[in-house]
Amino acid sequence: MSDRDPYMPAAAFGAQVEKNGDQWMLVLTRDLRHPPAMVWNALTDPQQLREWAPFDADRSLAMVGAVTLSTVGAPSPQVCVSQVKRADAPRSLEYNWGGQDIRWELEPWQGGTRLTLWHNIDRRFISMGAAGWHICLDVLERAIDGHPIGRIVGVDALHFAGWQRLNAEYAKQFGVEAPGNWPPRNPGA
Repeated sequence: MSDRDPYMPAAAFGAQVEKNGDQWMLVLTRDLRHPPAMVWNALTDPQQLREWAPFDADRSLAMVGAVTLSTVGAPSPQVCVSQVKRADAPRSLEYNWGGQDIRWELEPWQGGTRLTLWHNIDRRFISMGAAGWHICLDVLERAIDGHPIGRIVGVDALHFAGWQRLNAEYAKQFGVEAPGNWPPRNPGA
C-alpha cells in the first residue's frame, strides 16, 4: 500500500441525481486521460479492481454471466452472486451488485475517456454513494497512471478525512440531508 498523505480529493463535482419518484439514480461523470481500452481493463480485470473498487470479483467482468462480488472493508463480509448483464468492450458495462444496478459508459474524449457511472442508490444514502465513488474514481485514475495509492473503501473510506467533506458537499448539491453520525459508533467502545 502506498502513502496516502499526498492524496486529498477535490471538491464534489461531476455528479447529478436522476429522480423518478422514490427511485434515485446517481450519475457521476469523470474525464480521464487514458484511452477507453485502458479504462475498460481497470473496470473489468479482477486484479485491477483490487486497486480501486469497493469489491473483489472472482472473475473478469468483461463477459456476460454470473460473477461473485465480495464487498471490501465492510464490518462483516458481504458476498453476493451478481450478474454481468452487458459487457460491450470498451464502451459499456452493466451488472448488479447487492440488489443495485451499476452501468458504466466509456466514450472517447480528447485523447482520453469520458467515463460515466449510473448507480441506483437509496436516496437516503445518495450523498454517501457519491462521496465513495468520487474517491474510488480518484484512486482508479492514480492506479492507471502507475501511481497507486491503495483502495480507500468501506469503513476506511468513512474515516478518511476527505470522505466526510465530500459527503456533505454532495448532500448540499443534491438537496438532501447528509446521514448524520455515520457510521454509527459502538456505544461500548
